[in-house]
Amino acid sequence: MAEVTIRDLRKAYGGVQVIHGLNLDIKDGEFVVLVGPSGCGKSTLLRMLAGLEEITAGDINIGSARVNNLPPSERDIAMVFQNYALYPHKTVAANMGFALKMRGMEPSAIRAKVERAAAVLGLTPYLDRFPRALSGGQRQRVAMGRAIVRDPKVFLFDEPLSNLDAKLRVQMRTEIKELHQRLKTTTVYVTHDQIEAMTMADKIVVMQGGRIEQVGAPLELYDRPANVFVASFIGSPAMNLIDGKVTGGMVDVAGARLALPPGSTAQDGQEVVYGIRPETFHVAAEGLTGTIAVVEPTGSETHVVVRMAGREVTAVFRDRVSFRPGESLTLAPDASQSHIFDKVSGQRLA
Repeated sequence: MAEVTIRDLRKAYGGVQVIHGLNLDIKDGEFVVLVGPSGCGKSTLLRMLAGLEEITAGDINIGSARVNNLPPSERDIAMVFQNYALYPHKTVAANMGFALKMRGMEPSAIRAKVERAAAVLGLTPYLDRFPRALSGGQRQRVAMGRAIVRDPKVFLFDEPLSNLDAKLRVQMRTEIKELHQRLKTTTVYVTHDQIEAMTMADKIVVMQGGRIEQVGAPLELYDRPANVFVASFIGSPAMNLIDGKVTGGMVDVAGARLALPPGSTAQDGQEVVYGIRPETFHVAAEGLTGTIAVVEPTGSETHVVVRMAGREVTAVFRDRVSFRPGESLTLAPDASQSHIFDKVSGQRLA
């Protein structure tokens, strides 16, 4: 295991900058998830860590070693790809042990390592099968097993679950988290799925446009997003963000006057964005009034989309409700759980 240190890291393709001076510290044994929309630079950053992309400027250290100019084989990392990258003509055991064979390890030692990893991943019955005889989830376990047998300092995962169906993704993310808790190997995991990030990470790194927007524990980012981008990206359904203006210690929002969140630094007359998590709404006599557009029961909760003042607002109710499209509905947020951001900079005002 090892800590990973990134300092002023930059990447350019010709004159186009795609990574802009990133700084990041990953602790020994930590599970860190890089998350953000497509094109934000998260996979490029992972590939720079792996040695698959050249570094334009800056430094990457794994443990005490500066690895900028080291080839992937000398970085003591193991990478799990989105597409499994298994050899179709080799058995599961041969796929898992291939890197060890290339190192010149004794066959008996390879077999012992492969069998140990297979037992951890539930692959023991499949060691003599070929990849074509495995399900998608089993193939992904083989790819993970191939990484485990190498005993690397750092695991790198590049969207490993994106090719799986929804039910299998939930199962596999639990297995990956349990695996990390057992092995305690430093892990960097890339995904565009913020639910994966929230459920798996010790620490989330939210990226946009080749820059880091915020770093923190999952609930820290959920409860105290640093800016409008993080607020809109973390959480499902997404936070409602409504333009408003501070007047007389209140916020005029979509025809209603709402209380400022506790600790707000917003000034009278300031143009702001008022943030409301869907689950913090309750039905009230006064508040934001609109017409119900869509009612989506999910079983454990009901999502209600309300059109008001030219925008759509989503509310989540965990109690059973009997709302119907076309009905009028007035919602009030819990001000103690609301958020306020500067409209110009997008930064949190607290």
